[in-house]
Amino acid sequence: MLEKTERPALVIVDMQNDFVRQGAPLEVPDAREVLPRLTGILTLFRKAPLPVVHTRYIGSPNYAHLQDRLQWLRLLEPPINACRPEFRRYYTDIGEAREAVAIVDELAPLDNEIVIDKPYYSAFFQTDLQTQLEAAGVDGLLFAGTVTEMCVEDTARHAVHYGYHTALIGDAVASNNPTRQRATLEAFSGNYGHVVSCAEIEKKLSSPAGVVQRA
Repeated sequence: MLEKTERPALVIVDMQNDFVRQGAPLEVPDAREVLPRLTGILTLFRKAPLPVVHTRYIGSPNYAHLQDRLQWLRLLEPPINACRPEFRRYYTDIGEAREAVAIVDELAPLDNEIVIDKPYYSAFFQTDLQTQLEAAGVDGLLFAGTVTEMCVEDTARHAVHYGYHTALIGDAVASNNPTRQRATLEAFSGNYGHVVSCAEIEKKLSSPAGVVQRA
């Protein structure tokens, strides 16, 4: 996929404290497992340098009509306040409190990186993500983060509709349901875009030719 792009961007989906950290109400333990690989890919993009996008899910009542089916939606409400701005929570793996919606320390956005707050699964829906990608001259998107079969997949499918060369980084996405994750990767590869590995990205970005840098 990378050979088709001149200026790909890395999109890190919802790697927030309330999804990643131990003891979080929406905890995805697998997100901590992929964190070292994702950190490595992020470092490569920053060194290139190539655009980086971070998305944050902001708890909202937009999916209230699904509460009977999706019990996790109730965790967005008081007293839990999952993914609520300005709400702080103590996490056992770091032994400290952090803002619930904040990106984890290991992936903290730099000042020049795009941060998209989204009230829906897709980071394209009712946000200015497309406008910012166009301004940055992006022509391809590589997706990592959590949850694979929800916000990662929904955003990546929208990216295809916008005309981007699109790939999921198969070993840098996370889910609490391995069966659904495998099905998502297979379906995306078969119908929408590509599934690539961290090793493939590292090989491409570390090669002398790399990718074309366009201002």
